[in-house]
Amino acid sequence: MTLSDDPETRRQAIVRRIEAETGIDEPMISRLVDAFYDRVRRDPLIGPVFDARISDWGPHLEQMKLFWSSVALMSGVYHGRPMPKHLPLPVDARHFDRWLELFEATAAEICPPAAAAHFTERARRIAESLELGIAGAQGVLLGKGQRYLRPTEAWTPPAGEPC
Repeated sequence: MTLSDDPETRRQAIVRRIEAETGIDEPMISRLVDAFYDRVRRDPLIGPVFDARISDWGPHLEQMKLFWSSVALMSGVYHGRPMPKHLPLPVDARHFDRWLELFEATAAEICPPAAAAHFTERARRIAESLELGIAGAQGVLLGKGQRYLRPTEAWTPPAGEPC
């Protein structure tokens, strides 16, 4: 086995190449994740979804930093399974659009343009994948370009009250 055949050596070379091309490094990932989730927690649409499920933000933020390191740098440090965690969430296209809006704005503020573009491209793929998975778990098969919207119950007046 030559040095270039070693998977870890190849992975490190990929990480170094992405770092050189984009300027992304672990401190940048940390700043992006912290700033993004500060916005998420204050957001009236998606903040409550997170707030209902996360009581201790420290471990969640650390996991998200590992996740984004693996996604952005291909570092391989994240070993979780995001899809099963997202399937039961009461979210749809509106939530993913807001998540992307906040993420893209944060990346544009925190990162140089090449890094922001790199993060944003991956965030869009992640959002699309999660939305497709959640739709499928609800028995909805989305076609190309279709979005998942959760059904809403029609409002009816309380019994005995005129319309």
